[in-house]
Amino acid sequence: MDHIVVLGAGVGGTMTANMLRRRLDRTEADITVVDKSTDHAYQPSFYLLPFGYMEPEDQFRDVRGLLHSGVEFAHDKVTGVDPEEKTVALGDGTLSYDYLVVALGHRLAPETTPGMLEGWEETDAVYPFYHFEAAMGLREALEDFEEGTFVVSVPDTSIKCGGAPLKMTMLAEDYFRRQGVRDDVEVVMTKGSDAVFGVSPYREKLEEIWAKRDIHANLGFEVEEIDHEAQVIHSTDGDTQAYDLYAPVPPQYGQEALTENSPLTDGEYVTVDEHTLQHTEYPDVFALGDGADTPNAKTAAAARKQSHVVLDNLTAHMDDERQTAEYEGYAACPLLTKKGKAMVAEFDYEESISAPIESRVNWIMDVNVLPSFYWDTWLRGYDPLP
Repeated sequence: MDHIVVLGAGVGGTMTANMLRRRLDRTEADITVVDKSTDHAYQPSFYLLPFGYMEPEDQFRDVRGLLHSGVEFAHDKVTGVDPEEKTVALGDGTLSYDYLVVALGHRLAPETTPGMLEGWEETDAVYPFYHFEAAMGLREALEDFEEGTFVVSVPDTSIKCGGAPLKMTMLAEDYFRRQGVRDDVEVVMTKGSDAVFGVSPYREKLEEIWAKRDIHANLGFEVEEIDHEAQVIHSTDGDTQAYDLYAPVPPQYGQEALTENSPLTDGEYVTVDEHTLQHTEYPDVFALGDGADTPNAKTAAAARKQSHVVLDNLTAHMDDERQTAEYEGYAACPLLTKKGKAMVAEFDYEESISAPIESRVNWIMDVNVLPSFYWDTWLRGYDPLP
């Protein structure tokens, strides 16, 4: 009997494992999911928690309750992969596989920017909100913030949900306005590129919104270090940005188990064909999600689409059949512009898909509807609209 091992119990790993279990007879394959944590977090909530638009107790589920019966869960840390021997090194022993699905995602690394971790741990002004604890700390800090400069920064690395720092910036500006302190607060986002968002027509719409609401985009500013005592951010070009309250996006990299202890990566991420998601050198390995080197925006919506491609192509590969499923780079990002309003950016490798329209319906879909679909339908492998 074949053994399929799925590394990672995030969106891509959990959804793919459950769909494989539903498709494959239990006499055909054993399926094991490996993750160092038993908690699955709804990460899209982390930029909403600071403003009270979602509550912390609703954002975590036990992974073991999300997986179908017949999917084994190994609570262990992945420390390496040997695709020649077809083994996964764990914190406690090794695991053999016939087919491997890698979905370990990004590694958050605030310690790689000098001063970021120290600012978070030693002051009340720095909150790298991609971490749940920092998002909740920012929630408390915002309650007492009445004047000064609020800064969001974007690192010069690939990041999960590239729209999150924009959403944090716009929701903060709207929050200050609602609190009656907007005239006393400067709102800034720094970014190393030359545009707040890389895809048209959403970029132009965001530029219009930011100009109207006096949100400052400090572009071409790549963070080098943070002087957390002086509350100043230094760029690689020698520029500075002062802050009174700071919500940085931490730098993000590939998982060290893969970058240091496996030939599956060429740099930071697992090298796969951008359409089939099959590894470029090891045909029994597939990868999806934030940790694959596909040139798409890293979002849960992208991982959802990719899981269908991995499902179809992996099962075809197991049967020595031609792989016909192709991932076209689809990604979706609900861009929440203020409380009660959002637009949805949808695009693929070639073009934009949706119109840049702000509406209340988009807000309701993202905040009130999608979480239920996420927990009760998509993660469990039921997806009628792949």
